Amino acid sequence: MRERLQKLLSKAGIASRREAELLIQQGRVTVNGKRAVLGDRADLNVDDVRVDGERLKISAPRLYIMLNKPMGVVTAVTPQHQETRQTVRDLIPLEGHLYPAGRLDADSEGLVLMTNDGDLAERLTHPRYQKAKVYEVTVLGRIPDEALEIWSRGVMLDDGMTLPVQIKVLSRDSHTSKLQITMTEGRKRQIRRVANTLGYPVQRLVRTHFATLSLGDLRPGEWRHLTESEVAALKALAYSLQMKPRRFVLRPARQNSPKRRAESPARPSVQGAPRRKSAERSAEQTEQRKARPAKPNSSRRREETRRPPAERPSEGAERPKTRSPKPKLRRPPQRGKPSGAKRPPRRP
Repeated sequence: MRERLQKLLSKAGIASRREAELLIQQGRVTVNGKRAVLGDRADLNVDDVRVDGERLKISAPRLYIMLNKPMGVVTAVTPQHQETRQTVRDLIPLEGHLYPAGRLDADSEGLVLMTNDGDLAERLTHPRYQKAKVYEVTVLGRIPDEALEIWSRGVMLDDGMTLPVQIKVLSRDSHTSKLQITMTEGRKRQIRRVANTLGYPVQRLVRTHFATLSLGDLRPGEWRHLTESEVAALKALAYSLQMKPRRFVLRPARQNSPKRRAESPARPSVQGAPRRKSAERSAEQTEQRKARPAKPNSSRRREETRRPPAERPSEGAERPKTRSPKPKLRRPPQRGKPSGAKRPPRRP
């Protein structure tokens, strides 16, 4: 079965689907000796797919590793151009392909999932799936409740409005404030940018939870394999839940039908007395309209007041047919001739 190259690379543990697209664009992937492009498909049983000259295989065992990234370490597999800092891949002395699921700033620290399961990494990190991440953030200054309320509702940044977050105050004094922030979004340096916008820069940022994983007692720079139960819980969360909308929140429909309004509980009025239901009010108004005397026709009433009593027609008599006089039409003068000129006599 022919599949997209991005999916084949993620299954083989080479890279995630996003990173696989970069490998294809850089020309590092070939299919049957030809340079691959985005959109190509292949079958490993028939085609020869190679990455950097090495043939692709899907027999590598799955690895799931939790790492406590220290501050100053770059969340990448290989360092970028002119990059001298250490990467998270350098901290794990294991053979084979391993790459981080998601990203964490070099100035931040905390939990990073390292794996060669590209499909699971896609499910956990893509924005449309909105998997929760928990951070412990220490900001400078005593942040007020008003600023926390603005932060929790969303802050406008240069790349758009942020999604709502959950904020819990762990401690707060005159110099610093320690917060626990739960969010489903993962823009670049999002927490630091929001804190700077509100006027309270971040002093320290630690990721403590990612999806179903918890950092626990793992020290900075240490790593361990996930247990079978942790992997099972992680896959259950990744594959059982459906996609959620990114920017829109579904709200229940309004109760507009009379039957639903009649069944809904009555709300108390301002004075404290219970308000009548709308169905009762509408029934009472209908009875009041039926009890009112019928009004005569307004046009007939105006006509009768205009005529004297002697000229009023009886009920069964036919009304006389009268014609309104035709208005006299004035013929416009002919062009090129004076208005008083006589017409020439007709020829016999």
